[in-house]
Amino acid sequence: MHQEPALAPDAEWIDRSDALQSWLAMLPADATLGFDTEFMRRNTFYPQLALLQLGWQGRYALVDPLAFGIGDALHPLIGDGDATTVMHSASEDLEALSPLLPHGPRRLFDTQIAAAFVGMGLGISYRALVAELTGAELDKGETRSDWLQRPLTGSQRAYATLDVVYLKPVHEQLAERLDQRGRTAWHAEDCERLKQRACHREGDPQPQRTFRSAADWRPEQRALLRRILLWRDQTARTEDRPRPWLLEDATALGLAQQPPGSANDLEQRTRGQRALRAPQRQALLDLLRRPVDADEVAATAAIPESPQGEAKRALAAMKDLVDKRATELDLPAGLLCPRKALEEYVVTAQWPEFLEGWRREVLHEGLSGLLP
Repeated sequence: MHQEPALAPDAEWIDRSDALQSWLAMLPADATLGFDTEFMRRNTFYPQLALLQLGWQGRYALVDPLAFGIGDALHPLIGDGDATTVMHSASEDLEALSPLLPHGPRRLFDTQIAAAFVGMGLGISYRALVAELTGAELDKGETRSDWLQRPLTGSQRAYATLDVVYLKPVHEQLAERLDQRGRTAWHAEDCERLKQRACHREGDPQPQRTFRSAADWRPEQRALLRRILLWRDQTARTEDRPRPWLLEDATALGLAQQPPGSANDLEQRTRGQRALRAPQRQALLDLLRRPVDADEVAATAAIPESPQGEAKRALAAMKDLVDKRATELDLPAGLLCPRKALEEYVVTAQWPEFLEGWRREVLHEGLSGLLP
C-alpha cells in the first residue's frame, strides 16, 4: 500500500479550565474520544505530564496541564462517564495521568492490545498500526522532544495532534475485527487489567523477588536486600528521583551481601549515585546497621529460583502447550502466556495472577496437569 505523509489538522490550544470544559461539553455522553499524552521522565521518579491531546469527530485539542489543573474537567466524561477513551499502548500515559484520574478512564480501548488480539502482532507501534490500517505515514521526528518547553514549536504541535487524528479509524477497524473473532470481552478484560496495573501507585512489597541471583542467599541476607530495596523505592518517591540515582541494582545487591563496615566504606561504595546525598546516605547507613530479626525474615518472601531438573522439563512441556493453544486461537503466544508467568507457576505451583480471567479458562486444565 502506498503511504502518504500525514498532514496535521488544526487543533485548539487550551490553557484555561473554562475552555477545556466548553470543549468537552460539546461531546455526547457516550462519545468515542481519541486520547494521548506527552510526558517527560528523564530525572524524576514520577512522569511529568506535559501535554494532553484529544480528538473527536474531526475536532482536536491540545491541552496544557502546566497552565491549569485539568483533572476536574476530565472526571465527568472520562473518569466516571460512559465515553470510550481510545489510546495506544496506554500504560505509561495512564501512569502519568494517575494523579488526575486515579482509576484511569472508565471505558478504555487500547489499540495496541486490540491489534494483538486480531493477529497484527504483539507490541505493534502506533506508527506501524496507522500505516497498516489507513495507509498514512506518521512523522516521528519529535519523539524525543522537550514537551515541557513553552511555547511548543509548530512541529511539536503537529506531531502531537497526529497522535490522535488516526485513533478514530483505527478504533473502528479494530473493534469490528475483535467482534468478528469473538474477542471483544477478552480485550476489555485486558484493558481493565492494564488500568489496574498502571494506576497502582504503591510499590512492590516484595521487590527482592525479581533478583534471582539472590535466590540461594541466606534468609537474613534476602531480608536485608528487601529492606534496602523498600527503602530505595520509598526514598525515590519522596525525593522524586529515579531509583538508580539512589542505588544501582548491583550496589544494592553488594550492600546486602556484605554490609559496609563504616560510613567511609559506604561512601566509597556508593560514590557516583547522583541522588544519594549526605542525609540519604546516613539514613541508608542506619538501615544497614540495624540487625535483621526473625519477624523480618518471616515477612520476606522467597525468591523463585530458575527451573531446574523436573521443573525445567515441565516448563518446556508447558511452553509447547501454550504455543499450541496460541496457534489454535490465532493469538501471539506472549499475549496468551508470557514465559515469566510459566516460570513462576512451575516453581511455585501457585496459579499466577496474570493468568486469571479468560486465560485461566483457556490454560488451567492443561498446565496444571504438567506440574512436576
